[in-house]
Amino acid sequence: MKSLWKITLILFVLAGCQSPKQKKVSSVELENEIEMIQPKSALLSGLSAAICYSGFRSGQHPDRGNGAVNPSYDEILEDLHILSKNNMYQLIRLYDSGVNTQMVLKVIKENKIDIKVLLGIWLDAELSAHETCEWLSEPIPQDELDQNKKKNLTEIANGIKLANAYPEIICAVNVGNECLVDWNDHKVSPDTIISYVNHVKSQISQPVTVADNYKWWADHGTELANVVDFVSIHVYPVWEGKDMDEGIVYTVANVKEVQSALPGSKIVITEAGWASVASEFGERASEEKQKQYYNWIMEWSKENNITTFFFEAFDEDWKGNPDNSLGAEKHWGIFTVDRKPKKVMKGIYPEL
Repeated sequence: MKSLWKITLILFVLAGCQSPKQKKVSSVELENEIEMIQPKSALLSGLSAAICYSGFRSGQHPDRGNGAVNPSYDEILEDLHILSKNNMYQLIRLYDSGVNTQMVLKVIKENKIDIKVLLGIWLDAELSAHETCEWLSEPIPQDELDQNKKKNLTEIANGIKLANAYPEIICAVNVGNECLVDWNDHKVSPDTIISYVNHVKSQISQPVTVADNYKWWADHGTELANVVDFVSIHVYPVWEGKDMDEGIVYTVANVKEVQSALPGSKIVITEAGWASVASEFGERASEEKQKQYYNWIMEWSKENNITTFFFEAFDEDWKGNPDNSLGAEKHWGIFTVDRKPKKVMKGIYPEL
């Protein structure tokens, strides 16, 4: 019997992706084309379902130049109890090795919460991408880039320290988040990333990776793929103009593109999500579509032995334009910023 995701995918392709001039594709041919099952050994901590976690609530934010306002111990504990209910999530992704992350690890350890962590090492810009990043209007000053280099080395040292201090909790370490693509504002060169990865690998026992957009990996990732222990990709069909009728097929195609470009590499999806509200996406964003995409990708990931971190646990209203409460950056959570479940989680968390 075909699984639900395969039936859905076949229907989407056969019904919506053909022009009159295209050769009709049979379901058998399609299944052969999309086959991408990994061995179970490719799973992080043996898990397919995972979640990206950042605990900033209303009025809280990371350091944006005037210091951070971080969640408290008790707020983090509340979040982790929500996420770990009935072993819903036993694997979370954290994005840096700073004070807030240190508190999360402390809460997990002291309360014996059954959660493993993909630890992040956040890297700031060492190159100015002002010519390719639309929200950089002028070059980043060289003295700022030099200071960022020092900050990055400190962050790397902190990540190494945490990985060695919490080996029973931290299952892998990620060096840099979307700092290789041209369109972001914290660009670092591939050669520098490779040197950072090699240094971290020499200092810790956990596997090491780099998280970036699927397209960068497919087009430019061969050398880096030979250095990391697994390839970490981001897939966002809704950001690329797709609605649900195309989003599922497009996601599979994204992963397949990376697999074809980097044969033999273990793949983890470190971000995949669907915004529930977004002025940028219009009707393509909704809680119902988020629920559809979540349910599909979690089933598909399980069947294909691909660890997938859904983005994200909770809405973060500090992100994006402060004058646009409907901006996409604020609405990727499967829970609201007030910790209320959206449609995708209501049946699992009726008490919230």
